[in-house]
Amino acid sequence: MLDSKMIEIIKSTVPVLEIHGQTITTTFYQAMFKNHPELLNIFNHANQRQGKQPTALANAVYAAAVHIDRLEEILPVVKGIAQKHRALGIRPEHYPIVGENLLAAIKTVLGDAATDDILEAWGQAYGIIADVFISVEAQMYNEAAQQKGGWDGFRRFVVDRKVKESEVITSFYLKPEDGNEIASYQPGQYITIRVKPENQEFTHLRHYSLSTAPGHAYYRISVKREDAILNQPAGIVSSYLHNEIGEGDILELTAPAGDFTLDQSKQTPVVLLSGGVGLTPMVSMLETIVQNTPERKVTYIHAARNGSQHAMKEHIIELTNQYSNLQSYLVYESPEMDESCDKSGYIDLPWLQTIVDPQADFYFCGPVPFMRAINQALREWGVPEERIHFEFFGPADTLENTASE
Repeated sequence: MLDSKMIEIIKSTVPVLEIHGQTITTTFYQAMFKNHPELLNIFNHANQRQGKQPTALANAVYAAAVHIDRLEEILPVVKGIAQKHRALGIRPEHYPIVGENLLAAIKTVLGDAATDDILEAWGQAYGIIADVFISVEAQMYNEAAQQKGGWDGFRRFVVDRKVKESEVITSFYLKPEDGNEIASYQPGQYITIRVKPENQEFTHLRHYSLSTAPGHAYYRISVKREDAILNQPAGIVSSYLHNEIGEGDILELTAPAGDFTLDQSKQTPVVLLSGGVGLTPMVSMLETIVQNTPERKVTYIHAARNGSQHAMKEHIIELTNQYSNLQSYLVYESPEMDESCDKSGYIDLPWLQTIVDPQADFYFCGPVPFMRAINQALREWGVPEERIHFEFFGPADTLENTASE
């Protein structure tokens, strides 16, 4: 443990981290990849280019500094990050590399202000935090490998079916090449795919939510093709999956992971809200509820730009007609002339208040602006934090007036 002097030094750097945190983490990633280019086989290049990963790390470092004398308070955040680390294959030997380059970045950005005492304190603090991550991840690696149908590292899966769900979303049904059992999962969890397109120097890893309830002999992911827009290039992995991968091809997967999961122990009403491809974990949760707890009331609300962007529409209609405990609603931002929906434009609080129970548990996923709007509406309605659940695709961002789960 850190002594009181070291804790005091760490806390004294909080204002500096608030101002310079992202500059430090950006410098850190640049130096680390220069010194250890092999790590580019693990990290998401797009998140680096768009600044999402440096921002997420800066927020994590800041939180660690604020809570350095009570790290147990950020343990839920640690576990969420550790889930992604396990899914990516982050191992104990990576932590010294990160620590060395992070301290060097602090020194580079802060210059003379990064005194020997500050660097020593942060060195000790990083060692303690790294040990927590390593311990938590060791347990997760063991659980993933030892569970029924589980495995360690990457396992080869065959694309059994490839189904176009909309103009931009395609589902991939994945069966293990070895024909053996596969690990079950919690509704809301994801698998991680590793690919190496022919024109790419490094392998690329991506998390994709499992888009159906557990219990099948396959995994299903539903992937949005990220096309080039403005100054943002097309998604490397999503384009590769859509354009190059077909039925019979092989994909490498790590075992299911993730801490954004449906609480199946409760009987309270559930409201699931999704925007765009954010429907993937919501559909898994929805199928699980109607199949396993048909007495539990569930409302599903999906927002899409229009019908051409809307995946799994007929499937949701079939479920709604089949199960009396399910109500579903559709919101189109810009519906075409012949398209029907329950609301045009955007989901807003006055409309939500007419269709859902404020005592429900709310789960939502989608683009960050969508999630910020939903979160703000629920907070204005007075829904308590413990009944608001959400997940970011990619590095954790922040929603106004709350911390990410």
